[in-house]
Amino acid sequence: MKKICLSVTCAVLSFFAYAQTEKQEQLIKKNWNFGALPAITFDTDLGFQYGGLIDIYNYGDGTRYPKYNHKLYFEVSRFTKGSGINRFYYDSDQLIKGLQTTFDLSYLSDMAYDFYGFNGYDAVYMADWADDTSGDYITRMFYKYDRKLFRFKADIQGRLVGDHFRWITGWNFQNFKVGSVNLDKLNKGKSEEDKLPETDGLYEKYIQWGIISGDEVDGGFVPTFKGGIVFDTRDNQPSPMKGVWTEAVIEASPKILGAEASFSRFSLTHRQYFTLVPNNLSLGYRLAYQTTLGGKVPFYYQSQVITSVMTSATSEGLGGGSTMRGILRNRVIGDGVFYGNIEARWKFVRFNFIKNNFYLGLNGFTDFGRVTKKIDYHTGFINLDGDASQNFKPNAEKMHFSYGTGLIVAMNENFVIAMDYGLAARKQDGKSGFYMGLNYMF
Repeated sequence: MKKICLSVTCAVLSFFAYAQTEKQEQLIKKNWNFGALPAITFDTDLGFQYGGLIDIYNYGDGTRYPKYNHKLYFEVSRFTKGSGINRFYYDSDQLIKGLQTTFDLSYLSDMAYDFYGFNGYDAVYMADWADDTSGDYITRMFYKYDRKLFRFKADIQGRLVGDHFRWITGWNFQNFKVGSVNLDKLNKGKSEEDKLPETDGLYEKYIQWGIISGDEVDGGFVPTFKGGIVFDTRDNQPSPMKGVWTEAVIEASPKILGAEASFSRFSLTHRQYFTLVPNNLSLGYRLAYQTTLGGKVPFYYQSQVITSVMTSATSEGLGGGSTMRGILRNRVIGDGVFYGNIEARWKFVRFNFIKNNFYLGLNGFTDFGRVTKKIDYHTGFINLDGDASQNFKPNAEKMHFSYGTGLIVAMNENFVIAMDYGLAARKQDGKSGFYMGLNYMF
């Protein structure tokens, strides 16, 4: 995969040009303020990505700055061969007095959604099968399938006890449509030697082997309702230097409104931040545990990570930019998972530019996680089918690790552009990954 991140280069060079400005008093922002970012990348199979995103903030009379009254986020981007992101997000503690209210409305189309099987290392990753320079090459789409997702999500938090304990409730209506990769569309305009071959990938093989079956094969509707408690002492939500953010949530999906499955899950997430050098250097960590309590979670929903606040277009993994950077997206999928992140954050330059407060930051991190409760499926065919046996290594699962560094460009403490590069510690988890988006990962 080749990616040209022109927006990264332009943003970094522009900000560094002003980074030597003498330190000034922080400006107090009032009324409306926004930050925008273009999306320009290239993928060999998906084509050019074009579009952009914008974060809009309302600070009112400025007395609460850097806390905002309202936040609106819009993103529209497309790949020339069909994939795309269409998202609107709203967050406010002023819409309904005394309540923190968030809404998310998204349509996400992914023509090459990652799928590496279930239960982490128990599912063997054969990198050569997707490498068109290898003698064992099958197809670059071997570990992919087509996924389209419509999502409407709403979360409400209110004070429970004191200033830091809150209750949380919410609902999330998601409709998944999944199927084989559309090779005709991806091959359009390619020379014969560059075309993707007509062959089965892992998704098709899981259907043939009966691991994915019945109503799950082509996706479905998943309504979920959740409730829980939150303890939050962060000094600033988008860019905390100190405090604790812990939440325990139970999510339930009943068979209503046409849903094809019923299940319940539990999630416990603890995040903590320490100031090492006032205003400039902090250490943060996140520990999270998520497990299925009852019922059967559809395969296409297993990658979803329960969270009270979405910091990016998706919250899924394990593996990828929102959970374990540098590890293949969705590499670690199970009925129960544990994961964590440790990150040092250094805000090394602060300056004023175009009447806004900016800082540049560097991060160093390590991410880790594993399956704690495996997805149960029939594996009796493994010793009988030579083709199948290459894809499974029972009881191989153990902790997955990655590490890396990142660059942060932030405006007014809230509009945070994060660029992370992570390396996988083991070849079974891939090689590396570059991620660019908004907000710190946690």
